[in-house]
Amino acid sequence: MAGDGGGGRPRARERLAQGGVYNAAMEATADFLIIGAGIIGVTLALELRRRHAAARIVLIDKEERPGLHASGRNSGVLHAGFYYTADSLKARYCRDGNRALTEYCLERGLPINRCGKLVVARDASELDRLEELLRRGRANDVPVQGISAAEARAIEPRAKTCERALWSPTTASVDPVRVMTSLTADAERAGIRVLCATGYMGRSPRGIRTNQGEMRAGYVINAAGLYADRLARDFGYAREHRILPFKGLYLYSSEEPGALRTQIYPVPDLRNPFLGVHFTVTVDARVKIGPTAIPAFWREHYEGVERFRLRELAEILSLQARLMVNSRFGFARLALQEFPKYWRRRLVRLAAELVDGVRVDQYRKWGSPGLRAQLVNVRERRLAMDFLYEGDDRSFHVLNAVSPAFTCSIPFSRHLADEIQRLRR
Repeated sequence: MAGDGGGGRPRARERLAQGGVYNAAMEATADFLIIGAGIIGVTLALELRRRHAAARIVLIDKEERPGLHASGRNSGVLHAGFYYTADSLKARYCRDGNRALTEYCLERGLPINRCGKLVVARDASELDRLEELLRRGRANDVPVQGISAAEARAIEPRAKTCERALWSPTTASVDPVRVMTSLTADAERAGIRVLCATGYMGRSPRGIRTNQGEMRAGYVINAAGLYADRLARDFGYAREHRILPFKGLYLYSSEEPGALRTQIYPVPDLRNPFLGVHFTVTVDARVKIGPTAIPAFWREHYEGVERFRLRELAEILSLQARLMVNSRFGFARLALQEFPKYWRRRLVRLAAELVDGVRVDQYRKWGSPGLRAQLVNVRERRLAMDFLYEGDDRSFHVLNAVSPAFTCSIPFSRHLADEIQRLRR
């Protein structure tokens, strides 16, 4: 994540020293300069290193360490790839990304819970959409099964479903922080300079300005997450797009680990990219419910007035007001559904539609909130449903890399490197 940031040069030097002796010229010059050290930034840096062994690759982030935003705050679920239409980038890379990250965790000895997932129907009106998910899964060559309610209960005795369910055996859970730590260490071992506490401040004639000074760059890559649109506009891109942040809240169960055997999800509303309140079984077999998709009021609107920025509040409220009046994805309806989920009882009641034996008193501990950097086309007033990027022979901008970007990251980064190579010819 990168944007307007603080921090000081001593911290950046300490970070650099982990990978070698500090050199001011090396810090200030890069063949490839990547802004944002989330999972896309890190895996793309590793892919560029594989292709350009002698290149100077620098990865900067405004925070004290990589992955402090979406990459370290997501659910940790490795999705299988059956939610997405076959013509999408998400469909193309989710199945292979699931396999790649599963193999990575096994090779590195990182914890992984290969518990699978049930998608259950709350009533008969959802059965057609359940069948659509099965069709998409088969079209994407993803292992999925349509099963009966009795078969669903054999997998998880507490699951509630109407007539049928979908079983996804390859869905798994990992610890996203452990994954990010491991990938960052890989990058540093590969000679990639990872400079934290280094915030992007604007474009310069030879590269970019940061709070640590100017950095010259042969090629600039924007993987800045919540600030990707703002940074892209400095380079002439994202003219019709804005980041619209949505807050994801989780509640942890007080039940013993193993209280559920598998992830349990509802059938989602396929008109938008959110999957609905569900049960996640974490890497250590704990149970949590969520996430919400509550409209946030500034880009890093995690809790209270933390990281409050008046300019962002004004911009986002203005965009939300326009979308309330007219949007192609029903923003007003979505907001009315989501804001009540700030209340614990409401969130638990929704989750109880999927699983037997759920009580409000079991869910008292809130997890760390996350923010989804969801891109919206402001001219057409619709959400970007797929990954989206733009670029030329001088810069490249990853504008929409939301879920399942964590799962897709390894093969998706190969695709992005292909696109960069094509543009630089």
